[in-house]
Amino acid sequence: MAPAAIAVVPGVDFFPKYFDRAAQEALRDAIRAVLAQAPLFRARMPRTGKPFSVRMSNCGPLGWVSDEAGYRYQPNHPETGRPWPPIPEVLLAAWADLAPAAPPPEACLINFYDAAARMGLHQDRDEQALSAPVVSLSLGDPAIFRIGGPARNAPTRSFRIESGDALTFGGPARLAFHGVDRIVAGGSTLLANGGRINLTLRRVTEADA
Repeated sequence: MAPAAIAVVPGVDFFPKYFDRAAQEALRDAIRAVLAQAPLFRARMPRTGKPFSVRMSNCGPLGWVSDEAGYRYQPNHPETGRPWPPIPEVLLAAWADLAPAAPPPEACLINFYDAAARMGLHQDRDEQALSAPVVSLSLGDPAIFRIGGPARNAPTRSFRIESGDALTFGGPARLAFHGVDRIVAGGSTLLANGGRINLTLRRVTEADA
């Protein structure tokens, strides 16, 4: 069961050390197996084609991609053309624990941040099922995470997310702007070559009635 949550803002719950070290290592190895089938790729911004500073992949029936044609979900890897691998059971269990009222996730976006990577303020709004929360899990080096409100110019606050931490945002914060200001390089020994893995579980389509 999830530990007691720290309410950051209404709709945003923070679970420090949700995964202990052994669980982090097991999850790391499960993600490595996913990436052996669905290698990291460099997404591009719509229209401009500017590459993201993070590299990414996905697992689950659907995967989030971005290129000159826009943001979207699709069932296959944009470079290999192969279907995304299944979501590992450990992630499905975390979703069931952290989002028990939501239908099963259909996508897990895998973002890899090196020491120089950032993520500007953005909304997760490409899903139909906005009633389901987003579940975010972190492995590796710490990140300075920033969360705001549903308007880009809303006040923001930032806090440090460590390896093994979990975060959920839904309800009034489901469309909150959020991002990663920077990575604290060398802050974890989980990944031999450093960096941070962020796993974002999402329900994409509305569940059948």
